[in-house]
Amino acid sequence: MNANHHDDLEIGDDLVITKTTRRASGAGTWVIGTTNGHLFHALVFPEHAECPEFELGDSRISKLWVKRLSDGKVVCNFDRGWDVRPTTADADLIVDFLAEGLAEHIYGK
Repeated sequence: MNANHHDDLEIGDDLVITKTTRRASGAGTWVIGTTNGHLFHALVFPEHAECPEFELGDSRISKLWVKRLSDGKVVCNFDRGWDVRPTTADADLIVDFLAEGLAEHIYGK
């Protein structure tokens, strides 16, 4: 198998959600998954944040961590604000993909 096989995929074509965990207190679900050679952890909510700057755009995601699997490098981290902005073009596309539809996928709305 070509080490760069994921380069031929559209972003999200190989999305796998490996675990979802409802938070014990309050709303929100932790989502762990992979896509395009990256591992991600996201905290997703059914509603928008009361404080808009705590949310990644209009995504209902308040925390998003993305690591490239090939070398273990963290390529983005959003924790109610940017700690590490996407460092690669792939990371930028993955963030946009997850922001566009992860909450809808998890909550069906």
